[in-house]
Amino acid sequence: LGEEGAREARGRSKKLDLRGKLYVAPLTTVGNLPFRRVCVALGADVTISEMAMASNILKGERSELALLRRHPSERLFGVQVCGGHPDLMARCGEFLDNEVDCDFVDVNMGCPIDGVCAKGAGSTLLRDEVGLARMKKLVQAMSGSMQRTPLTIKVRMGYDDDPCKYVAHDVLKDARAWGAAAATLHGRTRAQRYSRLADWRYIRRCAAVASPSGLPLVGNGDVFSFKDYECHMRGGTLATCMIGRGALIKPWVLTEIKERRVWDISASERLAIFGDFARHGLEHWGSDERGVETTRRFMMEWMSYTHRYVPVGLLESGVAQKMHLRPVPYSGRNELETLLASDSVEDWSRVAEMFLGKPAPGFSFVPKHKSNSYSAESAVALASAQAAGYDDDVEENG
Repeated sequence: LGEEGAREARGRSKKLDLRGKLYVAPLTTVGNLPFRRVCVALGADVTISEMAMASNILKGERSELALLRRHPSERLFGVQVCGGHPDLMARCGEFLDNEVDCDFVDVNMGCPIDGVCAKGAGSTLLRDEVGLARMKKLVQAMSGSMQRTPLTIKVRMGYDDDPCKYVAHDVLKDARAWGAAAATLHGRTRAQRYSRLADWRYIRRCAAVASPSGLPLVGNGDVFSFKDYECHMRGGTLATCMIGRGALIKPWVLTEIKERRVWDISASERLAIFGDFARHGLEHWGSDERGVETTRRFMMEWMSYTHRYVPVGLLESGVAQKMHLRPVPYSGRNELETLLASDSVEDWSRVAEMFLGKPAPGFSFVPKHKSNSYSAESAVALASAQAAGYDDDVEENG
């Protein structure tokens, strides 16, 4: 795993500076190496692997180790791991520190997935005093086992929706003393998962709490435009913002933030981005039949997000698309733009065929992420946003 880079790093301690850098979130399934290359080309400064389970890494499982691969274009690259026990994470940290080419290691202590929480990892560490005590020991043990690579942590506000049970402010107050070099706070609870708006007021509160210890805090949740980014960075207490679903739906949001503008991207420009992904995919997974089909599936998985984008030129003047609301079906300004807006798997396959040819007989696809489905929460979120008086210039989440 990047042997030469790992060996070179063994003799020196690495410094981590995230301030003002555009940070693309670890994204399960869709945050693969070809997608990250697309993001780097569009302006990403910091990229990170998909989440890998520490226990599987230590077992030497090839599929898990493959998640940790870095492309040379990734200038500042981290690997994210998940586990719930200090001894396990210390051994994993030592392995990553010595054998993997990365600039930092991030521990996901906010993952809401049932299977992860059932193993005592992820958001379970935020649930009660027992979990918080184990979190402290975990960070201390893992940071102590890594001599060169900085350790960062990612947490949510808390386990339950009750604001009285939010615990992130307590965690972030002490995380630096435990050994964390930086932290990311997702402005939702485990109970929320990915529903409703992220609470940026609470994120700002936590940034103020973390600041005296010198812990850089990264805010995460619902960044979908350069105005969102600048609104959240206002005040100077955050190191930067992590961009997740926003980068999946419109990866050129990275360019918009860098250039401080709204990009009314054309359908042909969007199609070219898929072409870049196809080339990166064939290079990464191979150009044989298996590699082509793997690239096709991951491209279509990504399309389960990208079709949600509404072109700026079709919106009323002064109106910005809200990521948490269901887009109204529309006809594009040309046939290709309409095709890219389709939520049909058959249409996603048509787009993939433009770069990868026809799929093998019997090919079928069902997206793992149900991002192309919205529940009644979409209507609730709209009512909530209107009641809270959100305008189209600055979104004050929470």
